[in-house]
Amino acid sequence: MNLLFIGDIVGRPGRDAVRARLADLVHGRQIGLVIANGENAAGGMGITRAVAEELFQAGVDVLTTGNHVWRHREAAAYIEKEPRLLRPANYPPEAPGRGGEVYATACHGNVGVINVQGRVFMDPVDCPFRAADNEIERIRGKTNVIIVDLHAEATSEKLAMAWYLDGRVSAVIGTHTHVQTCDERLMPEGTAFITDVGMTGPWDSILGVKPELVVEHFLTGMPIRFELAKGDLLLNGVVVNINTETGAAQSIQRVIESMPAQPR
Repeated sequence: MNLLFIGDIVGRPGRDAVRARLADLVHGRQIGLVIANGENAAGGMGITRAVAEELFQAGVDVLTTGNHVWRHREAAAYIEKEPRLLRPANYPPEAPGRGGEVYATACHGNVGVINVQGRVFMDPVDCPFRAADNEIERIRGKTNVIIVDLHAEATSEKLAMAWYLDGRVSAVIGTHTHVQTCDERLMPEGTAFITDVGMTGPWDSILGVKPELVVEHFLTGMPIRFELAKGDLLLNGVVVNINTETGAAQSIQRVIESMPAQPR
């Protein structure tokens, strides 16, 4: 099966890019399941019910998140009852929602998706490696196809997770930094890996934000109210081809789609 993972969706521009290109990508690449990181999909930070449902209607099957998942208060109640929206599994057990789930596809059986958050240069959370172990053990009896979204800052932590899980999951996909890396590879035991899948949002930006605001922040050191950039759009992702019998990845290819801004 071919699985599409879309990089961090940033605000309305990112959602516009998904609506504009996802259907063609699914058809053209024969995609069996679409996963996207949506933790910045609402106004550039956080997720809401309306935004999540907009992305589900656009063709996204599963949304993962990260350190901004609770930015909007309503997310806590929504994530508790929406199994297609995940939060990091290594959050405290009292946190609402789930960090992993198994999803049925139309033609390729079940796919497990696990969301964990890194600890290096990030807010303190439980060990992502042990959290991934626990979720894999819980999911393994239901499917051999397991995808891990590691939402983390440090490249070393992401690559360490890939080596740690090699042969036990189908793919380890890095998110959070909004810059797509060109190190996609198959690990020795059949796990696909990329350090960061990238961003879906405004192309002429700094991580989705108006460049002049970020530059001003660096020059002055003063707090600046960030605003999302406008203009042409970018969709970053990866397509992973997986042997559904064994769960081993057979290839991983980066997706880089650019398009004009959507008229309003």
